Amino acid sequence: MKKGLLILGFIAAGFAASQNVSAQAVLGPKLTSETLEVNYGEVEYAGARERVWTFKNTGKEPLMITNATGSCGCTVPSFPKEPIMPGKTGEIKINYDTNRQGPFAKTVTVTTNEPAGSNTYTIQVKGTVKANPATPATPATPAAPAK
Repeated sequence: MKKGLLILGFIAAGFAASQNVSAQAVLGPKLTSETLEVNYGEVEYAGARERVWTFKNTGKEPLMITNATGSCGCTVPSFPKEPIMPGKTGEIKINYDTNRQGPFAKTVTVTTNEPAGSNTYTIQVKGTVKANPATPATPATPAAPAK
């Protein structure tokens, strides 16, 4: 009998804990954004490096960005250190090294104080850097003479 009551107690405690996590997800902070992409489009070589990704806290508690990291050293995010209050917007500035010509596809991973499992976002960063105008074009190789 005692064993049965003990098991029933564990089940009830587990149910209460899961209800608490669900309530926290509804009542806690919540990051929302229209897109998880930052598209530089076509940019001049050594041109504008910074773009901004905007998000909103649609939750009921302050949202904190706890970390933001680029997938490589050429993509560097900077994020707000202060809490984003409910209903307010925030920005993550993404700086891509435009001294690298050609197409690029990188990511920025953002971590928040939302409940675990829903607190990580991956922003796709893409575009094309035009050719360096200071680099002379290589002349075409002449065709081999016909035999």
